[in-house]
This record gives sequence, C-alpha cells and structure tokens, in this order.
Amino acid sequence: MLFEFDSDQRLLRETVRDVAAKECPPALIRDIVDRGADPAPLWETYVGLGWTELTEPGETVELGILFEELGRATDPTPFLATMSQFAPLVPGIGKLDRPGAAVYDGVTAAPDGTGWRLTGTAHHVLDGDRAERLAVVTGAGVFVVPAEAVSARRTSVFDPVLHLAEVTFDGVRLTDADRSTADVPRARQHALTGLALHTVGACRRILDLVLEHVRTRKQFDTVIGSFQAVQHKAADMHIAIERAKALGFFAALCLAEDDPRRGLAASMAKAAAGECQSVVFRHGVQLFGAMGFTWENDLQFALKRAKTGELLLGGAAEHRAHVAEEYRATLV
Repeated sequence: MLFEFDSDQRLLRETVRDVAAKECPPALIRDIVDRGADPAPLWETYVGLGWTELTEPGETVELGILFEELGRATDPTPFLATMSQFAPLVPGIGKLDRPGAAVYDGVTAAPDGTGWRLTGTAHHVLDGDRAERLAVVTGAGVFVVPAEAVSARRTSVFDPVLHLAEVTFDGVRLTDADRSTADVPRARQHALTGLALHTVGACRRILDLVLEHVRTRKQFDTVIGSFQAVQHKAADMHIAIERAKALGFFAALCLAEDDPRRGLAASMAKAAAGECQSVVFRHGVQLFGAMGFTWENDLQFALKRAKTGELLLGGAAEHRAHVAEEYRATLV
C-alpha cells in the first residue's frame, strides 16, 4: 500500500486546484448565496473534464483528491452527493452526467404484485432536491428512483450553499429491474470517506485564510502572526488537518484495494475530520477576531461547510464509538 501520491495524482491535485480557483472563486459562492446564481454551469464543467467518470473502486484515491480540493473551494454543485453517495450505490453505472443523491433511511419497500412499493419520508438528504435520480436503501435492497416520482423540499441548513432536502415517497411503484446490486456497507464507507475529505478541504481553506490574515494584521505596530499564542493556534490547526487528511486518504486506499480494514478506516476518517473541524473552527474564528463574524468575510463559507460536514452521516463521537467497538471485537 503506497502512502504518497504518484506523479499523476499530484498533477490531478494541481489541476483541480487551478480549475477550482478559476471556475469556483469566492465571488461565485457569494453570488449564489446573495443573488441566487445558478451553479449548473460549474457542474457541466466538471462533467466536461471527466471528473464524473471516476466511478471504479480503484479510483477512490483520485476521487478523494477531488473531494478535498472541492471542499476547499466550498463547491456549490451536487458533485459530493453524486460521486460519494449515489455512485457507490449503483455500481457499474459508468459516466455520470446527471446529478444523483442517496437515501439511507426513512423509506420502506413492500411487495406489490410483481413489483415493489416505496413509502416513507427521508430527512437531510444531500442534494435530494436537485438530483435527477435517487438511490434508495431499503430492507429489500437498493432501488434507483427517478426524481419525478418523489416529492422533494429543500430545508434550511447552516451552510447556505449546501442543499439538504426532505424527500417523500408516496407509494412509488418499482420493479426488480429498478434494483441495484450494491454492497450497501461498502457504499456507506465511500460516503463517509468522501465527506471526511471534503470536510478536511474546508478546514484547509480556513487555515489558508487565517494565515493570510495573521501575516498582515497588526496590533501595536506588530504583525500578529509573530505572537507565540497565534503561532501555537495555527500549528494546532495544521496538525489537526494533516492528521485528518492522512486518515481520509488511508480510508480511500483501503477502499481502492478492497482492504478488510476499510470499514474501520472510514469511521476513523470521519471521526478525525469531525475533531479537526472543531479545532479549526474554534481557532479560525478566534484568530480573525470580530472580523470572523461578519457577513462580508469569506471565512464564513468555509466555516459553515466544515461544521455541516461534521453533522452529516454521524459525528465524531458516533464514529469514535464505532471504532472502539471494532477494536474490542478483535480482542475477544
């Protein structure tokens, strides 16, 4: 198992970073929030670059690079939901040029003649309001449902760019042809890993903004970045980010190589990302002072993306508990 990016992966990272800087600048995020700008052209850019073609299990590390860099850019498109949640639940689907979302709970499937009928309401579905297809996990298996068959309503969320929705299934009629052969536990591991790396990317953006600020902000005619207390907080942020990033890509490697530790690694990555955002959020706001609380400061978007990433698919405490249970099981 290799723990360093190869030359192609480093080139991909730089390419994604350059594209994000050009096509997804802070001004676009602010336009979306303040004026309702449409992020659809940005999604089409991703599709045109072939980023939605990374659907093979062996490409998980490359996909992880995308998740991290787009988290750093506060990506406003359905890329995270489509590639980390929908795609793993519909294996073999190939290129994805239309947004998708995943429903993990809240929906039941009952036999209905020669088919199935789906009923229930799912809450907090990432991009459930703008997906064209939904992969729905039920006790009878995973079903792929067209968006027009359900009722979706976007709900308010801390991150104003991220879309979460309440999706209602009112007796949606499906057949066995609509069922997927997905390995649900493994698909969930992909979702956890993708979200963890996306959160790490948002934390990286917070640190970038903090370092830029403390290198120029002065108090008593002295740059505040020279103060030891400021340096210690910045160092704590960096260490938390590097730890979470390492665990995130370890999880991606485990998935890419079908390592039996992949479930444990995914929970470790999600827990570390949650702990990371806690440190980075707290120090990031403090080092900006009152400026960090203003609407005009772009810091808010990265802070909100990082915090929301902790809340989705289980927080750090839940995944630490899962890691502990897995470890205790090995001692029996």
